[in-house]
Amino acid sequence: MSADEKTKTAPQDSMRNSAYFDVKAIAASLPETADTMLIDTRLTDEVAASSRIFRAYHPVPRHYHATCDEYLYLLSGRTTFEVDGGEPRELQAGQMVFFKKGVVHAIPELLEHPVIFLTVDTPRRDPRDVVFVNPEEGTVDTFIKAHGPKPE
Repeated sequence: MSADEKTKTAPQDSMRNSAYFDVKAIAASLPETADTMLIDTRLTDEVAASSRIFRAYHPVPRHYHATCDEYLYLLSGRTTFEVDGGEPRELQAGQMVFFKKGVVHAIPELLEHPVIFLTVDTPRRDPRDVVFVNPEEGTVDTFIKAHGPKPE
């Protein structure tokens, strides 16, 4: 299988019932630097759930998503993570955090790069669904940028 085939996302039609993803190759394809807080590659984009791989480049201020629950699995790096106003907690590769829609969360510090997460959003998270607690700290355009192959 070629590198291009390994990183392709699943087509968005209802005829596709399965897909394989080379998570390591997709994570390695994310750029070294970014002008946004995050860059992501969307793996699946179904009504019931979406999945993505994203890299954090800068601390992420307190925000929430109005439409979905999130499951975040840290693939690489080390960071602090804050959920629901609690004390920031250190996350290392191999750990996962979950929170419901509307729960405020943040990534206050990036301790060891690259900080790369695999995330599942239920139901699907619209890429523009981000609400910053302090609007002056971010916008949809400064929050995340899509990367990688487009759906077939």
